[in-house]
Amino acid sequence: MLVLEGVSKSFGAVAALRDVRLELRAGEAHALVGENGAGKSTLVKILAGAHAPDTGTITLDGRPLVLHNPADARAAGIAVIYQEPTLFADLSVAENIFMGRQPLRGRGPLDGRIDRRIDTAEMRRRAAELFARLGVQMDPDRPARGLSIADQQLVEIAKALSFDARVLVMDEPTAALSGVEVERLFSVARSLRDSGAAVLFISHRFDEVFALCQRITVMRDGQWVSTDAAAGLTVEEVVRRMVGREVSTLFPKEDAELGEARLEVRGLTRRGAFADVSFTVHSGEIVALAGLVGAGRSEVIRAIFGVDRYDAGEVLVDGRPLRRGSTAVAIGAGLALVPEDRRQQGLVMELSVERNATLPRRWSLAALGLLFGGAERRSARDWAQRLRVKAARLGDPVSTLSGGNQQKVVLAKWLATAPRVLIVDEPTRGIDVGTKAEVHRLLSTLAKEGVAVLMVSSELPEVLGMADRVLVMHEGRLTADIPRTTADEESVMLAATGQGSSGQGSPGQVAR
Repeated sequence: MLVLEGVSKSFGAVAALRDVRLELRAGEAHALVGENGAGKSTLVKILAGAHAPDTGTITLDGRPLVLHNPADARAAGIAVIYQEPTLFADLSVAENIFMGRQPLRGRGPLDGRIDRRIDTAEMRRRAAELFARLGVQMDPDRPARGLSIADQQLVEIAKALSFDARVLVMDEPTAALSGVEVERLFSVARSLRDSGAAVLFISHRFDEVFALCQRITVMRDGQWVSTDAAAGLTVEEVVRRMVGREVSTLFPKEDAELGEARLEVRGLTRRGAFADVSFTVHSGEIVALAGLVGAGRSEVIRAIFGVDRYDAGEVLVDGRPLRRGSTAVAIGAGLALVPEDRRQQGLVMELSVERNATLPRRWSLAALGLLFGGAERRSARDWAQRLRVKAARLGDPVSTLSGGNQQKVVLAKWLATAPRVLIVDEPTRGIDVGTKAEVHRLLSTLAKEGVAVLMVSSELPEVLGMADRVLVMHEGRLTADIPRTTADEESVMLAATGQGSSGQGSPGQVAR
C-alpha cells in the first residue's frame, strides 16, 4: 500500500536518515524498531507530512505521493499517533479530537444566511462512539487539562481513529498505558489491520512487537538494516541488529546491603487521590510502586517531593520531617524526582541540552555567585557520555533531541545531584533496550552505593527484575507489600486489581 524508497533527511550537518526503505502492506502490522536516535521519529514525521525528505520517493497504491503538510497526510488516509500527546489543555476532550473539523449544524439557509454553528451534541456523540470503540470510559466534555499521560494518549488514539485512516502509524503509543489499556489498543489495531489497513507500529517493548506485528524492520544510525518476518526472528537477534553488539542482561540487579531508613512516608493522604499511604525505603534498597494507571502512584510521589500538597501525614528523610509543599526543601534534603511527563515536567524545551542537564545543581557549579559555561559544559558532557545521549551539540535546544534522548537528559539532570533518595517515575519510558540496561545498571549501582531508590513503573518485567520490594496500589491505597523472593506477575496483578487484599487493610496482604 505504502512504499518509501531511498529516503534521506538531514538537519544541517546531521544526517537523520540515509537511504531508508520501508514497505507497508494492506492488512498487515509492521514493526519499526531501533535505538533512540536511529531515525524512527524523523521517518514518522515524513509520513505525517511534518518533514519533507531531501531525497527519495513515497508511493501510495502505486502512485507518487508528495506530502507538503500534515493536512495532505490526513487527506491521503495516513493517521499518526505520536509518542508525546499534543492536546489543547483548555479545550474539552471532544474539541481536541475534532479540532479544525468540527461537525456543523444547520447548513441550509437560515433567515437568508448560512448557519455554520458547531454541533456540539453531534461532536460529543461521535467522541463517545470513538471511546466505546476503544473500550474505555471517558467524558467527552472533560477538559484536557489535568488528564494523565495515559488518558492523553487515549485521546490522541481516538483522534487518529476519527480519520478512518488506511495507514495508521503508532509511535510508542503504549509507553504510558497499563496492560488493560494496551490490550484494548491492540484489539483496535488488529481490527483495523484485519479490515485492510496498514499499521506501522513503533515500540521498544518486544513482547508487544511480536504479539501484534507480522514483519519487523530494524534501523540503526539513520539507516535501514533489515526487514524480516517476525515469525523467523528472536528478541536476541532483533536487539543485536538494533545496537550492532550483544547486550548483557537487561536487569543487572546487584545485591545491596540495606542500611538505615532513608525515606519514611507515614499516613499520607490527599482527598480524592490517595489515602493512608505508609511505607519505608532503606538505604541500598530499590522499592517499586506498582499498580494500574490511575491507582495514585504518581500522585503519591509528587506529594513526597513537594510538587503537590497533601492533607494529612508526614514525610521524613533520614528521620527528619520535610515541610510539605516545597520542592526546594525536598531537593535540599537530598531527594530527586525523575517525572513521568518529561516534556511538561522534566525539561525546559527551549533551553539547551547542557543547561537542562545542570539546572538542579547550578549553584554547585558556580564560583563567587557566577556560573561559567565551561563548568556547565563539562558536567553535561560527562553525563551525556555515561547515558549515551545522542546530540549534535550540547548547546542545541533539548527540543531537537528524540524522545528517548530527552528522557536520558532528565535522568542525567537528577543523577548529577548525587541524591540520597532517588524517585523515578517510569524511568525507561521511551528508551531503547540498550539504554534500558544501562539505566537499570545505574539504578543498581546507586543502590549499592547507599542511595534509596523509589521506582514507579508500569512494566512488570522491570518491577520484578529490579525491585527488592514491590508496593502495590489500588484506587489510592496500598494493597500489598511483596518481597522480591515471592513477587511474581500473578501476585502483583491480583493486588493491583484489588483482588490481593480487601483494599482497606494494611500493606503486606499478599495474594497467594
